[in-house]
Amino acid sequence: MSITSEQKRFFEEKGYLVVKRLFSQEEAVFYRDHYMNLREKGIYPGDFSGVDLSSDDPLKRYPRMIHMHRWDDVSLKWAIDRRLNQVMTALLGREPYMVQTMIYFKPPHARGQDLHQDQYYLRAQPGTCLAAWMALDRCDEANGCLRVVPGSQNWPLLCTVKADTTKSFTDVTVPIPEGTEVVPVIMDPGDVLFFNGQVVHGSLPNITDDRFRRALIGHYIYGDARQVAHFYHPVVRMDGTTLDLEDSPGGGACGVWVEQDGTPVIEMSGEQGRPLKVSE
Repeated sequence: MSITSEQKRFFEEKGYLVVKRLFSQEEAVFYRDHYMNLREKGIYPGDFSGVDLSSDDPLKRYPRMIHMHRWDDVSLKWAIDRRLNQVMTALLGREPYMVQTMIYFKPPHARGQDLHQDQYYLRAQPGTCLAAWMALDRCDEANGCLRVVPGSQNWPLLCTVKADTTKSFTDVTVPIPEGTEVVPVIMDPGDVLFFNGQVVHGSLPNITDDRFRRALIGHYIYGDARQVAHFYHPVVRMDGTTLDLEDSPGGGACGVWVEQDGTPVIEMSGEQGRPLKVSE
């Protein structure tokens, strides 16, 4: 799978790119059924919140799964699939390293995740991280598709503030200036969204009564990275072998929005809080 010069230019300018039909709809159905079967069978490593079928919270009945590639061969094979590798290598100029897999079920009436940056959690150094976000269902604004801030790949890490946990399942977010463009990314099963780790993104709640918004996600780091947060070890090459990198330290300077002559600009200030272990 090769990408065009126009696609690469769009990624460089906007920080994200949707590759339509990178996987077939039949493959998307296979993965959707696979993870639904796994989720219904019990609890797995990384299920920090557990499974509570009696809960009124749909995210407790269908909590996300994390690091599945460490114990599920289907997940590992997907995360290092040659099609993903070819696109990311074309975008980055070299093969990435894979550090995380996730599956989000997002059932009807589930909360979303407020705006955030993945690099806040992964702390890849040098460079940043990259996400491959594959739709397993039709994703639109009603069922809580991903939303991105174009061009925010050029921002530093922003200082976090408290999120509204009635709408977001995580309790931190990053503020953006009023009027900043936030674009909903409409996707069909098998489409894959690639986005830079600095890109501000998130999702709103699923307001439908009968539609899931399932997504299979891989997180990667640039192939010249020497450090990543401890939670993401061991690091996996795209041939499936592992390698040892250093643990990246938490904290560091972060950006806050200030006004200069009536224009919002980012000013570096303070220390970033200790990274959490969740990211959509």
